[in-house]
Amino acid sequence: MKTDIQIAQEAVMQPIKEVAKSLDIKEDDLELYGKYKAKLSDELMMELEKKEDGKLVLVTAINPTPAGEGKTTTSVGLGQAFAKLGKKAVIALREPSLGPCFGIKGGAAGGGYAQVVPMEDLNLHFTGDFHAITSANNLLAALLDNHIQQGNALQIDTRQIVWKRCLDMNDRVLRNIVVGLGSKADGVTRQDGFVITVASEIMAILCLADDMEDLKKRLGQIIVAYNYEGQPVTAKDLNAVGAMAALLKDALKPNLIQTLEHTPAIVHGGPFANIAHGCNSVRATKMALKLADICVTEAGFGADLGAEKFFDIKCRKANLKPDAVVLVATVRALKYNGGIPKDQLGTEDLEALSKGIVNLEKHIENLKKYGVPVVVTLNRFVTDTEAELGFVKQFCEERGCDFALSEVWEKGGEGGVELAQAVLNTLEKKESNFKVLYEDDLSLKEKILTIAKEIYGADDVTYSPAAAKALERIESLGFGNLPICMAKNQYSLSDDAKKLGRPTNFKINIREVYVSAGAGFVVAITGAIMTMPGLPKKPAANNIDVDDNGVITGLF
Repeated sequence: MKTDIQIAQEAVMQPIKEVAKSLDIKEDDLELYGKYKAKLSDELMMELEKKEDGKLVLVTAINPTPAGEGKTTTSVGLGQAFAKLGKKAVIALREPSLGPCFGIKGGAAGGGYAQVVPMEDLNLHFTGDFHAITSANNLLAALLDNHIQQGNALQIDTRQIVWKRCLDMNDRVLRNIVVGLGSKADGVTRQDGFVITVASEIMAILCLADDMEDLKKRLGQIIVAYNYEGQPVTAKDLNAVGAMAALLKDALKPNLIQTLEHTPAIVHGGPFANIAHGCNSVRATKMALKLADICVTEAGFGADLGAEKFFDIKCRKANLKPDAVVLVATVRALKYNGGIPKDQLGTEDLEALSKGIVNLEKHIENLKKYGVPVVVTLNRFVTDTEAELGFVKQFCEERGCDFALSEVWEKGGEGGVELAQAVLNTLEKKESNFKVLYEDDLSLKEKILTIAKEIYGADDVTYSPAAAKALERIESLGFGNLPICMAKNQYSLSDDAKKLGRPTNFKINIREVYVSAGAGFVVAITGAIMTMPGLPKKPAANNIDVDDNGVITGLF
């Protein structure tokens, strides 16, 4: 079998103008980035406003394991399969971050014969959106430090600066730094730090903003620090909004590319799901809904993170109502959750499968709490046995879920027809009664407890003294009505990555809390989660190269 990058490089892509034409998008509404990428104009968004929405299908997954689940691959393959069934489908995805691309996870373009292309462009620089976000974030940081240096008219307390610089790279040594060393002219010496770009509040703002007016309003609300009286100092107070918006002008526009089978894909924004809200932009999703019969979108990592935030943050803020959810699992991942080592997952083991399937069970239960019909799909591997596949199928059907096998990695859209038909059947026969998990008027602690108990299965929530104090302050400042964005490890339903399956008898510990006032949510950081990841012992970057003809190798 060829590698993902070989398959992508051998693909014959259509000019993006042709892909756009299949959606009745005029050439005037495209801002071309070469032959195969384009941004979609603001004028197109306005033209589409009166069109009826298509169906919204969310793809999510069980907790990720080293065995692999293939959520993006399934999203892409499902979109291709709908096209084979004569449905007008558009896939709405997040842009990949350079951090995991060079780290351990690799890129995020799908895999096998269910990929979006151009794969190398998407995974490396794409249309420069992340660079624009990084620049806007760091401009705000520079303006903040310059204001302090130039007399500090806003009386900013340098011990209460909360805005950090960012970089789209896994670089652990930047988590905690000291700035302003040197002479008086070099600025005020203070402790600082970096977050990865996909954890920047500006990334979240870009992905939740409706238009330029809304973007500027949200940027202005960013809290960068507190003054000596304990009152917030915002980006608007620093007169930073106009320049930041200028840097983000083009990044605000969604990007159009294609799959290997020329199905349109709108790829835009990319907040991490374990440390941010994990969804592509609202603008991209709304545009896809107007352009297609069916919009297939995904949320990052497992349903305990990505799907919860998709529902409780993105859908709440953007008034979106999903029609169905596809929950992706693999037999291998379920056996891993049942305690089988990675090198033994190819052997039939129904006992391990029955132990590990409780992870899938919990995610099914969680998704049903939102009132949205669930379709479970197994991303099929050649080592899966008929007995194992039958066991999972029966398990899901007993819980009222449609079930389908997916072979999109190997067969592309053709391998997703069974899944696409199952989703169409669900859309036709089962009504979505979508509702959020909690109401706005609950206290922040009540919201956190609801997520911890209902979604993670925790018994209770504990708080560090600093987190408890921060919650009180946030509510006193009038932000108690905001939803919660939980920053938690992706590997376990608990805040301990080693607790696989369906953990019980545990508490969630909240280490830190802060408000992202521009994005419109409160971030609660659990356990040992880091907003600036580090590289592994053997980074993927070590295997990436480019030859004399400009051909890249090693990306995955």
